[in-house]
Order: sequence, then C-alpha cells, then structure tokens
Amino acid sequence: MTELATMDLHPQPQAGEARPWAFPAPGRGTLDNGLTVLRCHRPGQQVVAVEVLLDAPLDAEPAGLDGVATIMARAFSEGTDKHSAEDFAAELERCGATLDAHADHPGVRISLEVPVSRLPKALGLLADALRAPAFADGEVERLVRNRLDEIPHELASPARRAAKELSKELFPADSRMSRPRQGTEETVAAIDSAAVRAFYEKHVRPATATVVVVGDLTDVDLDALLGDTLGAWTGSPAEPRPVPPVTADDTGRVVIVDRPGAVQTQLLIGRVGPDRHDRVWPAQVLGTYCLGGTLTSRLDRVLREEKGYTYGVRAFGQVLRSAPEGTGASLLAISGSVDTPNTGPALADLWTVLRTLAEGGLTDAERDVAVQNLVGVAPLKYETAAAVAGTLADQVEQHLPDDYQATLYRQLAGTGTVEATAAAVNAFPVDRLVTVLVGDAAQIEAPVAALGIGEVTVVRAE
Repeated sequence: MTELATMDLHPQPQAGEARPWAFPAPGRGTLDNGLTVLRCHRPGQQVVAVEVLLDAPLDAEPAGLDGVATIMARAFSEGTDKHSAEDFAAELERCGATLDAHADHPGVRISLEVPVSRLPKALGLLADALRAPAFADGEVERLVRNRLDEIPHELASPARRAAKELSKELFPADSRMSRPRQGTEETVAAIDSAAVRAFYEKHVRPATATVVVVGDLTDVDLDALLGDTLGAWTGSPAEPRPVPPVTADDTGRVVIVDRPGAVQTQLLIGRVGPDRHDRVWPAQVLGTYCLGGTLTSRLDRVLREEKGYTYGVRAFGQVLRSAPEGTGASLLAISGSVDTPNTGPALADLWTVLRTLAEGGLTDAERDVAVQNLVGVAPLKYETAAAVAGTLADQVEQHLPDDYQATLYRQLAGTGTVEATAAAVNAFPVDRLVTVLVGDAAQIEAPVAALGIGEVTVVRAE
C-alpha cells in the first residue's frame, strides 16, 4: 500500500495592526548662495530623488520665442564647462542616474534620481549643469530640430490638438497660457544658443531656486554635500517674479476641429477655476472624483457601462499656476473620446449627468468610495522617494505650506457629501463650459448644434 505524502501548511498570514500615516514633513534650510533646500529622510529608499525648481516661468519668455524655456531645460543635460554632451551622458550613466527637465507655466523643473551611494557624483554633475551649462551652438540647433519634428506629431494627436484649441479659446490671445507650452513651429525655429543663454542669465540663479532631496540619508552629510556641489553655484540676488492674474472666458460654446473621416470624436470640455489656495479645493477634488475620477464614477457609469459610447471619460482639476494672492488658477476639465455617430447622444447624456448632479446631488456611498480611493491609497502612492519629492516640489511651485498635503488628506476625509456636491456643481456649470471636439464636422456639427449647449464654430485642423 502506497503511503500518502503529507504537507506542512504554514498558517495564513494575518493583517497587522493599522499604523497611522501622514504625508512626510520636510526639513527646510538655505545655502549660503541663497538656494532654498527641502530635505526628507525616508529610511529604506536607496534611490534618492532630487528636484530643482527654477523661477523661469513661461510668461517670462521673450516675445516671439515661445519654447525657449523648454529648449533651455533640455540643454541642461547637453554639456557643461567640464564635460561635452557625450561625456556628461556617460558620467550620468556611470552613476546609474537619470536626469530629466521640463518647462511649464510656473517655471523649469529638473529631476534627478540616483542610488544614494552615487549621490555625491550625481549632485556634482547637476551642479555643473546649473552653474555652467555649455549651450553649445550645435547642441541647441539639434534640440530645436528635434522640437520642430515633434510638433507635427502632437498636432496629429486628437487629445493634444484638443488641448491646444481649448487653451486658445479660454485665454486671451496676449496671454502666454493661450499658446502651446513648448512653442509653435514659428517661435521654436527662431531659437538659437544666444537666446537660450540670454534666458538662462536673466532667470536662472540660486537665490530664486529650490532643491528638494528625498531618500535614505542615514549616512549622508547632506549639508556638506550640498555645500560642495550646489553651494558652488553662484548668481546675482533677485526678487521672485510677480505672478500676473489669470483671466479666462468660459462663455458656453462649442469648437469643432474638423478631421474629415475621423471614426472617433475627441472631446475636451473645460473652464478655469480656483487653485489650491482656495478653501473649496478639497471639496472640489472629492466632487470631481465622484463625477469622473475612476471607472465607477458617474460619467463612466452612464457613457461607458450603460451606453457603450466610450472606453472611458475622466473629470479632473489641473493647477495651471498658483499664488497665495488669489491670482492663480486651475483647469477644470472633462475628457474622453466617443465614436463619431454617437457624438451628439454622448454629449446629451453627459450634460444630463451634470444636470442630474445639480438636481439630486451625490450619494453618501459615492462620497465614501471617493474618500477611500483618494485617502486610503495615499501610503502606497508615496512609496517611492520620487513621488514624495514630486509632491513637495509641487507645493513649493504653488506657494503652499510644507504641511499642505498632509492637511489636504485630513480635509478630504472630513468633507461631507453636500459639500462635495456643491463643489462639483460649481466646478462644472452646464452653461459655462467650453467644449472642444476634434472629429468629422460633416457628421457631428448638426447633432451637436441641436443640443443647445452653445454656439458652434468649425475650424480646420492643421
């Protein structure tokens, strides 16, 4: 008789006791050269994240040179007074580091990630890039050509084309926010190394910059390390630039960007709302999430699950520029795509969802799910040093206190259903929304006009 084998089963793991969590609070200081430093020790995070914020906003770009901030940001990694572009890239690779940079309305941001054991070398390279960028003629010319090559591809993307048109519609023509962040073919083609150098010399200096360092700093003398690297960066003192007020026209209207033969219509519906300094922001975040933040939100339940018009529609708020004086603004938007024949019915149902929200409000169940999704997953969202550093940099960029994110989670958890409903209704009023549709005008213009959601204008796609 064959003896049956036996197995020893380990006991099923049980969940441990929940521990309180809060977004980490940074330490703050200043180097001798005026550079503001935020640091955050995160035990176990062996990949250190560094964010540098430069007070070089897009509205500081000279007339006719839209995109020069983007070219400057990209050129920071294209050589210094010590290294050619190729040598600089090779040195970064030897450190196991990545260096990225981009320009946006608030300014230029440079992001570095590197193993903590190679932090001294990587910070030295970052300091060289900020202190003495080469901005060589050949490298800048190459970056300009690359950017010019990108523009046609962006215009071919329905989502990017819709975003471009919405900015043009919302903001006055003389506002930098009305024009593409990275410039147009005309303005980018006018950029050369002299223009990049001039923009750098006028706006890039340690006195108006901030560095955020997050990671396991157990054996790191960060003060000495920063002093030897970024502390060697010099520049003239300067006051932060004033933040001009944001003005926008959200008169209800529809703009169709004609794409003959398109099988789908890309939709982007938006207006300008308050930034994070406004007391309504937590309720607005919660209400907007209930409206279109996830697959189970109202818009998806109707347009995706019930009607099958789309793979997904999202509602969101995106800070454009923030200031404590009330001159900041955010973009409140709904985006998605629907099949061409159902463009009219989909928009009709979308407006019905908005009207129903105003008439009947959110449910407690919707509010509870949103709080759980926004607050409950926060510890997982901030597992990496880069996620923490990015949020701390956002707070600096938006002139928010260091404890803002921790406070926001407490506010979200304490926001009631009635508050969230009111904020969502005020964020998306049915008669104050600019609707941009990228699709086949011959098929969608008549049914969209019949909805009565605003005057319809058709423009030709580039």
